[in-house]
Formats: sequence, C-alpha cells, structure tokens
Amino acid sequence: MRGAVRGQHPDELYQEADSRPMRADARRNYERLVDAARKVFADQGGGASMEAIAKQAGVGVGTLYRHFPKRIDVVEAVYRDDVDQLVGLADHGLVELGPWAALEGWLQAYVAYGRAKRTFLNELHEAFEKNPDLKSASRERIFAACNRVLARAQEAGQARSDIDGEDLMQLVSPMCMNSTLTVDQGERLLAMVLDGLRPTVPQTVTP
Repeated sequence: MRGAVRGQHPDELYQEADSRPMRADARRNYERLVDAARKVFADQGGGASMEAIAKQAGVGVGTLYRHFPKRIDVVEAVYRDDVDQLVGLADHGLVELGPWAALEGWLQAYVAYGRAKRTFLNELHEAFEKNPDLKSASRERIFAACNRVLARAQEAGQARSDIDGEDLMQLVSPMCMNSTLTVDQGERLLAMVLDGLRPTVPQTVTP
C-alpha cells in the first residue's frame, strides 16, 4: 500500500478532509498527484510550484489543493510513498530473487532513493519538523528492510556475517546524501561496498 508508515492504517491515506473514504476517482487523482510531484521535484527541485505539479498530473489546481492544502503536505506524501516503495522492494526481492540479487538490488534502490531526496531536502526537513514521528518511523522501516535482505544473504553464506543492517546503513547512507556525488561515482562506490560484503574466503598458502 502506498504511503503507509508504522502506526498508520492504509485506509487513512485515502480519506477526504472530513474523514470519509475517498472515491475511486479521488484515489486515482491522489496517486497521480504524488507521482507528478515526484517528477516535478526531480526536474525542478523542491521549490517547484503547486501549479507545475497540477499541470504534470493533468488536473486542476483546485484538485491538488483539495488533496494537499499545503505544499508541505505534498512533500510528505511523496516521501511516504518513496519509503513504501523501498520497503516493498525488499519484500519483493525476498520472494522473487536469490539472496545476493535481493541484497544487491535493494542497495541499488536505496542509493537511488537517497539521491532523489537531495532535490528537496529543505522541504523534507520542514516535513520532519511538522511531524517528528515521520522520520523515525520511516528510518525504522528502512533499517528493518535492510536487515531482512542482508540476513537472508548471510544465512545463504553469500554475505559476511560480522555486520548487521545498521552497520550497512551507516556505511551507505552518507554516500547517498553527498550533494557532490555523481551517478557514476555512486555506482562505483556501491560496487566497492558490495565487494566488501562478500564473505571472506580463506587464503590457501602454497608451500
């Protein structure tokens, strides 16, 4: 389900201002606006206008404001949805991919997730100030997702066993948020991280 964080029932994401469940067309507009906002933020940064988001979504500005009365509400919705997708990728990998492929794919997605946040960091900080639980709950979900894919790879003997998900996040997270990091650099550095995650193979000494 898109946009849920711990402690929030999924149906709460799709409610009108008076707490009635959204109609199907309103729900489609909500999702279209979140997707549009993500693209507009990526293209224009966090300072993009509400009008640009509505235009990208193909709806009127009034529709946008009915769902998101304030700009910060749009930012929060995009962030929630991004976290939801990232956690969902971990669950998908655990079912559909091999242990190493699931770990590698999730870390690649995490790097892309972090890079995308750099375009609206100021707005995200404002959202965290407005809703202090948002950051901690989302961080907890992301760390838990990392632990799941790492633990599976470790159990399969495909990742070193002397680290945990929090160690891995401490290593990768600062790289993701570095404003000067290019896409190519990110890929090279992640390849180094992945190499370091491989289990150590005892060296055979030839007499």
